[in-house]
Amino acid sequence: MTDLKTLLADLTSGDEPRAESAAVQFVSFGKKGLYALAALTASEDPDHRWWALRALTEFEEPRVRNLLLLALNDPNPGVQACAALGLRLHPNEAAIPDLLRLLGNEDKLLSRLGRDALAGLGTAATPHLIPLLEEETTPHTVKLEAVRALAEIEDPASISLLFKLSQSGSGLLTHWAEVGLERMGVGMVFFAPE
Repeated sequence: MTDLKTLLADLTSGDEPRAESAAVQFVSFGKKGLYALAALTASEDPDHRWWALRALTEFEEPRVRNLLLLALNDPNPGVQACAALGLRLHPNEAAIPDLLRLLGNEDKLLSRLGRDALAGLGTAATPHLIPLLEEETTPHTVKLEAVRALAEIEDPASISLLFKLSQSGSGLLTHWAEVGLERMGVGMVFFAPE
């Protein structure tokens, strides 16, 4: 079995296949592996921070959610993206404000990963997404990511808003609102003939 020091060297080697192989092995070291990775999230090298977060996603520990939450505010967009992806796997309601902020990021990957992490929170995200969509000053790109998250969440609490958005006249907002309604089985409306 590879020792922890060797795994850390592999993880930070700059060789992607070697780092990925190491990333999935830290969990076998339990708390020692977790603590080593937690320390690595403070590295000055953004690549090291990225791989530390990647490896942490293998753990089913509450502390991982907090480390991912902190990394959402990392100065490096790649590290933020890794954190958002990790939060899809390890949902954390405390991350909602930061994930909502990501919806408006100029980096489209970051905004999509933020949306995915919000969708991963399920109905806990709905009360935060609805006001964002109802606010007239919310940028269209943010509304688009928010409605896509609602479509994936499939929360009945969003039905009335999705109906309203399906009549909005905006092609993509209408499309995703209709997708959400169809997923909940309310996408078809029948009118009695007169």
